Amino acid sequence: MPRAASLISREVLPFAASLLALALAALLVDAVLHYFDQVWVGRWLGIPGVALILASLHYSLRKRKIVTRGNPVTLLRRHEYMAWAGSLLVLVHAGIHFNAVLAWLALLAMLVNVASGLTGKYLLAHARTRLIDARARLASQGLDAAAIDERLHRDSLTMDLVRKWRVVHVPITLAFAVLATAHLVATALFWDWQ
Repeated sequence: MPRAASLISREVLPFAASLLALALAALLVDAVLHYFDQVWVGRWLGIPGVALILASLHYSLRKRKIVTRGNPVTLLRRHEYMAWAGSLLVLVHAGIHFNAVLAWLALLAMLVNVASGLTGKYLLAHARTRLIDARARLASQGLDAAAIDERLHRDSLTMDLVRKWRVVHVPITLAFAVLATAHLVATALFWDWQ
């Protein structure tokens, strides 16, 4: 039972808290804008929101060695915070206005992308911690490295599989990018420029 409780407190609760904090922050910012009769500001928050999300991709570029500057660990943290903040601004931008199907599809893709990123973050952390703990436990029992590798072979394969969660995250990111771009193009085409 303590193992399940620790799993819930270490992985499930932070994941749920991150999503809940995003939703509550968006509602709070939107409420403040409505309270001060500044709802028009939300219309423009999509631009800095998308800019933050795009800037957060520096981590992905660094990881794929397209960019060589920056510490990957620092860039990962920035990626997480910037994508969260950008998503917050986009959520406030979307508000509760149901007048554009394309915009809502882009928003839905963004939310699935955020959930996918958070899932990967917590799932990968859990798998890595579990494998490290198992290695330490077996080493303390006096097993040599080869015996530990043999015993943990299946867990290592599972860890490799968990690392591939990006196979899901990247296409969702691309779907969001396509839908967001289509939304921007449609907005530019149909905007009342007068």
